[in-house]
Amino acid sequence: MTGREALLVAHTGKQSNNEHARTVGADLLDNGFTVRVLADEADQLDIPRAVPVTGEAAAEGVEIVIALGGDGTLLRAAELARPAKAPLLGINLGKVGFLAEAEIGDVDKAVREVVDGTYTVDERLTVDVVAEHDGRLVGTSWALNEVTVEKGAREKMLELLVEVDGRPLSRYGCDGVVCATPTGSTAYAFSAGGPVVWPELEALLLVPISAHALFSRPLVIAPTSTITVNVEPFTSFALLSCDGRRVIDLAPGSTVTVRRGALPVRVVRLRERPFTDRLVAKFGLPVEGWRHNKRHG
Repeated sequence: MTGREALLVAHTGKQSNNEHARTVGADLLDNGFTVRVLADEADQLDIPRAVPVTGEAAAEGVEIVIALGGDGTLLRAAELARPAKAPLLGINLGKVGFLAEAEIGDVDKAVREVVDGTYTVDERLTVDVVAEHDGRLVGTSWALNEVTVEKGAREKMLELLVEVDGRPLSRYGCDGVVCATPTGSTAYAFSAGGPVVWPELEALLLVPISAHALFSRPLVIAPTSTITVNVEPFTSFALLSCDGRRVIDLAPGSTVTVRRGALPVRVVRLRERPFTDRLVAKFGLPVEGWRHNKRHG
């Protein structure tokens, strides 16, 4: 096969990360790929014959996007892979790396499966978000993990009215709310007390953050529903954050509308591994229990 291209996105903060990226890049080049790297990472990665690229179309036309780093690196790579509809492979060089498919010890095998084209691709639900104020568009964005509306002033509580499908649901005095996808259920939503949702399930999650309300349970909502978060006019200003990467200031009286994303993120799967196994491994869940702990024997 000719004309094969891959985009490498790396966390270049550590020399070891750069070395792993160089190894992956060299292997792909040796197997006939054209390797693209982001222009602002090119000097640190120092991959001979790599093609520096810039802009939102950096992944346009590539066969695969490979992210080497933690979940933050994968989310950054997702911004480029999603509009290009390119499959995204995460190789974990960080700590938890819940979104990654491969660990550092699996790099050689991962590259071989990319070269052979033996991987599969899952489509992960995303959310699109629109922010408005007094009928005026403030901003639009999207998220793979979650959209949050949070208080902008540390010392003040935020007053929010949440609606689902145009019907008022509840008013919260809170630190904010998380609107998450199943993929994001193990991220911020999990930390805020939300449920873990298997990624194959299509749903939207609504999780209040530190809410002063009698009803503040996390909710699982139909993927066809629309969630509207109204920042009350008499409250303080707020921040809209998408995957912790794209932030929009919200004045009192702003409205945030969250619905299923028009484009999914296509995530590479190298092998059939049950999500249960991934959950146990990443969170170190005690499947044997304390009775099997030798310290108690």
